[in-house]
Order: sequence, then C-alpha cells, then structure tokens
Amino acid sequence: MRYLRIRARHRPYEMAVLATSPVCGILMLTLDVRPTSVQTSMPAPVQAAWEIGLILVGVSGLLGILWPGRLSTGLGIELASVLVLGTITGMYVVALVSLWNHQSLVTASFVAAVTIGSIWRGVEIAVDLRRLARACEYLPDLQLQGGVP
Repeated sequence: MRYLRIRARHRPYEMAVLATSPVCGILMLTLDVRPTSVQTSMPAPVQAAWEIGLILVGVSGLLGILWPGRLSTGLGIELASVLVLGTITGMYVVALVSLWNHQSLVTASFVAAVTIGSIWRGVEIAVDLRRLARACEYLPDLQLQGGVP
C-alpha cells in the first residue's frame, strides 16, 4: 500500500474565515444591522436564516478542524461546514450582484473567492475521506485518530 496523505487540517485562512463568520452573524443579529444588498434582495426570514447559518457554520467548522476524536468524524464535520459556508457566501454574492453597481461588483468578486475556496476545500476533504475509507479497507483493525501514520 502507498503512503496515505491527508491534507493539512490547520489552514490559517480557513480558520480565520470560520472564526469571523459567527462574529459577523452575531453582530448582525444583535445590532440589527445588515448590508443594503441583503436587505433589498432577501426576505426577512431568509436574512435571519443567513445570519444563523453564519454562526452555525463558523462554530461547527472550527469544531471539525479541532475535533479530538476520529479523523473521519472531524473531516466530515468540516466538510459539511465548508460546503454550507460556500452556499451562504454564494447567497451573499447573488445579493451583491443584484444591486449591480461598481462597489457591489468589487465586493462580490472578493466574496466569490471565499465561495470558491470553500467549495475547493470541500472537494479536498471529500478526496481525503475517500482515501481514508480506502485505507481502512486495507487495515480494518486500525483506528485512525488525529492523523494517519
């Protein structure tokens, strides 16, 4: 069997986005302040779901990255959170583009990078989980925790 390579789980940019996400969600909920693009393009229930989603994605994503137990469980939690983060930031990109002015175009291009990066990371995690599953087929009695030898 070849050497099993799982991509690094401690990525500073991903952790920074995931740590900032709940802060933004909490501030929007408590201060009742939202970007103009979100107010004009999303109904109130969708806005609330978007804000709560930011909080849940950030907390669960960091939990998945720092998961102390099985590697596959932590990767699965991280996978779910980055895919939802990609969806949530994609919603914001659509809201920004709906305004269609120069400021929103610049902001949309920057936030779209977070969307693309989240989906990219989701694909990496899916590949890692598949590699881990294949490795477990060869070594069924080995419990892989925290890292792979």
